Amino acid sequence: MKPPKFKDLIIFEDFDYIIINKPPFLSTLEDRVDNFNVSSLAKEYYPNATPCHRLDKDTSGALVLSKNENAYRNLAIQFEKRKVDKVYHAISDGRHEVEAALIEAPLGNLIRGRVKVDFQDGKPSSTKVRTSKIFKQHTLFECKPITGRTHQIRAHLTHIGAPISCDEMYGGKPALLSQIKKKYNLKKDTEEQPMIKRFALHAFSITFTNVKGDPVSYVAEYPKDFSVLLSQLERNANK
Repeated sequence: MKPPKFKDLIIFEDFDYIIINKPPFLSTLEDRVDNFNVSSLAKEYYPNATPCHRLDKDTSGALVLSKNENAYRNLAIQFEKRKVDKVYHAISDGRHEVEAALIEAPLGNLIRGRVKVDFQDGKPSSTKVRTSKIFKQHTLFECKPITGRTHQIRAHLTHIGAPISCDEMYGGKPALLSQIKKKYNLKKDTEEQPMIKRFALHAFSITFTNVKGDPVSYVAEYPKDFSVLLSQLERNANK
């Protein structure tokens, strides 16, 4: 993967914060596989830039970085007090009508790259979810994590029987055009590839209060892979 230009990722910047639209397949912090990450790219742009939270490598969307210690501390306190409002969009397998639900399912520690719901020893974990749109075989969810556990949204959607598409670790299935589009013809001797090559989860927006006490709220547009999948689901929803 070629490193993106950090400046091209920025959707907001002032004296204290930078908000970027993180592309998929880019780690927030140092990664053993890649030679670059959000943190390293940000420091080339602004030496004191520091990520205030993390997104999974495959998750795209809104990510906030601070430009000084006071700004970092300000947002860290808001995260600790659960004052930061984060909204994620997820495309899940199956049709699920959820008007508004609070998933309260404790999550265990990360084992072999995965977390599990553990009602005996897990840490309290809460996520608000609601259905945004239902397609033929998929559902677009709006998810608001109350707590910030590792893989929380992925594990919680699986817990209610709605694993995120292409999230094989949590039971998701590949999103194939042949299953979405009628009369789809695959070329002979060709193996069909999934429409999205990562789990379909996007950090859509983030809202917090800056050091002056003013609200800051920004939306991160869908990246191309998520947008194309959603477009095909909408186009073929009634066919």
